[in-house]
Amino acid sequence: MHTMWKGTISFGLVNIPVKMHAATENKDIKLRNLHKECQTPVKYQKVCPNCDREVENDEIVKAYEYAKNKFVVLDDEELENLKKEQGDKAVEIMDFVDLDEIDPIYFEKSYYLSPNEGGSKSYGLLRSALEETGKIGVAKIMIRSKEQLAVIRIYQNTLVVETIHYPDEVRDVKDVPNVPAETNNEEKELETAKMLIDQMSAEFDPEKYKDEYRTALMDLIEAKKDGNEVTTAEEKPKPDNVTNLMDALQESLDRAQKDKKSKTKRKTAVSPKEKKKVAK
Repeated sequence: MHTMWKGTISFGLVNIPVKMHAATENKDIKLRNLHKECQTPVKYQKVCPNCDREVENDEIVKAYEYAKNKFVVLDDEELENLKKEQGDKAVEIMDFVDLDEIDPIYFEKSYYLSPNEGGSKSYGLLRSALEETGKIGVAKIMIRSKEQLAVIRIYQNTLVVETIHYPDEVRDVKDVPNVPAETNNEEKELETAKMLIDQMSAEFDPEKYKDEYRTALMDLIEAKKDGNEVTTAEEKPKPDNVTNLMDALQESLDRAQKDKKSKTKRKTAVSPKEKKKVAK
């Protein structure tokens, strides 16, 4: 499992050297865009509309747009120093809370934690303490240049970092349009709805839920492959340096041969005056 971050988790005076690994993976089927006419993949280029040309990566800088078309430019060194300053800090657990106190709307992404060298004992200590108290740890962690609020909990005998949104990242429910206030439900309708919920209630088994669209899409793709309904994009060959050099040499040779023939013709072609001089 790929290690994406190494650091230290601490609570009190206990420090746990750990490695972090992605706990989930995106299995979306990625579709490419082709030019309908020739079935060639479409390229997306970075173009400056002001200069009307494509720009290279080394010509691009990062900036914050604080007002319409007004920017504060931040250079790579400034961002790197800020990132290093925050990233070098140990991940310190600030509080221990109950898991059911955090609404699921706050949860973002999961990462597994494994003990780094010399960290097995303290890793086991934190795991046992969390398990016996039923608590989870709240901490801050730097991931991909962003300081994340996170919780540390147990999942099947493994410590997990669960990044969660900051409160100001969760939109206010008051801004959601057309949400009805309290409604006067008829008793019979409410009882029927509760009976339906009761009949459909079951223990959560994640294995029984499948991505039916992804399965159907892969079946369609495989069927088209089996039926030979495929296309091959033929990219137009680009002349390499050797080809360019050969072209240049050949053109130079052709020009040299033409110049040589012209000089030879000029030498053999004698003017009437020169003929008279020779006769005398």
